[in-house]
Amino acid sequence: MKRFLIFAFSLATLSASGDVIKIVSSLPRTGSANAQAQTMVNGIKMALDEVHGKVGGFTIAYEDWDDASPERGQWDPAVEAANAQKAVKDPDVMAYIGTYNSGAAKIAMPILNQAGITMVSPANTYPGLTKPGLGEANEPAVYRPTGKVNYFRIVPADDIQGDVAANFAKDIGVKKVFVLHDRELYGKGVADVFKRVAGKLGLQITGYEGIDPKAANFRSLAAKIRATGPDLVYFGGTTQTAAGQLAKDLVSSGVKAKLMLPDGCRENALIESAGKDNLEGRTYVTFGGVPPSTLKGKGREFYEAYKKKFNSEPEAYAVYGYEAAKVVLEAIARAEKKDREAIRVAVASTRDFDGALGKWSFDANGDTSLKVMMVEEIKNGQFSPVKIVGQ
Repeated sequence: MKRFLIFAFSLATLSASGDVIKIVSSLPRTGSANAQAQTMVNGIKMALDEVHGKVGGFTIAYEDWDDASPERGQWDPAVEAANAQKAVKDPDVMAYIGTYNSGAAKIAMPILNQAGITMVSPANTYPGLTKPGLGEANEPAVYRPTGKVNYFRIVPADDIQGDVAANFAKDIGVKKVFVLHDRELYGKGVADVFKRVAGKLGLQITGYEGIDPKAANFRSLAAKIRATGPDLVYFGGTTQTAAGQLAKDLVSSGVKAKLMLPDGCRENALIESAGKDNLEGRTYVTFGGVPPSTLKGKGREFYEAYKKKFNSEPEAYAVYGYEAAKVVLEAIARAEKKDREAIRVAVASTRDFDGALGKWSFDANGDTSLKVMMVEEIKNGQFSPVKIVGQ
């Protein structure tokens, strides 16, 4: 017993010595988004492996946290809040990689901001998290109670994505569109941008409605949509908020319109849930970036290393998880000390970062300078690029 107590004390002393820096991620590891989250976690681990878990004189520890619950089958507000509070209470936590869902970010951001913990998202796209005038009146200030910017994102926001989607719709000859959303922060946000831009382009909005993602089916809604005669149905939402079921019901109800979806549906789980025959030749998906297989330079090195290590193709967000971790690790190296504020300042000053996504910077609001977007179609049961904008 005495030897055990001495051993336990030595571990506590090691942790308190300040040579361990902890990075955590908060991503949905329960439900259909787990496949996408797993590839982001794989990317984070690859970045850590490249530095052998060491930066300067610090040992980098990583913890993979789930922000979803079995009850919801996707991210859960209570779980996300608990994760953020857990990070705050752990003095070793210097960086928080997440979230996947913009609604989850809205919960974690002010908690982490008050503690000065750097938050880097590989996936959030709702504009109001960072951009004044593009969300609610109090956004993004409400997420920054200290007045400091501690939240950063690697992906382009939905003010860019919704614009690209609407312009592409016009380019392919769409005249009339029915707009749907899942009533969540991300889904409604991107749907609203699409609707606004589509209207300015002269497209007729034949309907605009929020759906109940927990509904057993959408057949009555599909009948209503069919009666308005749209060329396109736009759904602002995710695979987890019933995009697959919606696609099935549109087809079974005889809706001939094309279907367009945002990046929250750019995952193999969409094809599995909808069935490729209900998507083939009629479905478009927008996404910030390019297909992993077409990345160049350091991005190509990441792609080849990922396939070799995991014997599988990375999902779209894998490289963003990797890049988020690389940015944090580089900031720790520049900060040269275990200090939340110093690391926050180092991340905020990231300029001309030469990474897997090319050369890019964070602006004063924590947004990436990257603006590349692509439109893909479902073809032969896979995502196939149709157009790339902003390269």
